[in-house]
Amino acid sequence: MSELTLTDVERLAALADADRTFQMTEEAFRVFYEWTARPVWLYLARTTGDSRLADDLLQEAYYRFLRANVPFESDDHRRHYLFRIATNLVRDHRRRPRPTGAALLADDRAAGTSGETADQVTRRIDLSRALERLKPRERRLLWLAYGQGFSHEEIAATFGLKTASLKMLLFRARRRLLLMMDGARRQRGTKS
Repeated sequence: MSELTLTDVERLAALADADRTFQMTEEAFRVFYEWTARPVWLYLARTTGDSRLADDLLQEAYYRFLRANVPFESDDHRRHYLFRIATNLVRDHRRRPRPTGAALLADDRAAGTSGETADQVTRRIDLSRALERLKPRERRLLWLAYGQGFSHEEIAATFGLKTASLKMLLFRARRRLLLMMDGARRQRGTKS
């Protein structure tokens, strides 16, 4: 584990001050943003399948977060509230009429990272395609559980569900994803 620097201590103190007053100072918000922006953007990109839309929704999520001026019990409570806003923004976006055409899952889908074997690239593409075919809610559940490492309780709170219900939904989404990926693997095997 890395040691805390003076800057880290100052940032933690700014967050602690914000907790006491239930309002975020500019410094506390900057620290919170640095801590949460990438995970929230990844969540939005994976659940919407569009990195540009994720950029827009991320800005809107922080705007609504700041406008809400809600008292928070902890940093985790703040983070969960932000993810709930992001989830609601995705739902709202899906309710709007959409232009025709398929969107890519994310920018990283087309370009392989250096050092990836052909098999790894194939599996990554299979995963991306399978995720595209899942229902939006299933994608969001899987991303929070496995992409962000949220606990069942945290995801249930984000979606407003009971933990037992969430576990079943997550199980079904995972099983459906695995079946789709297995089907893609079998299909590749028959083409060879």
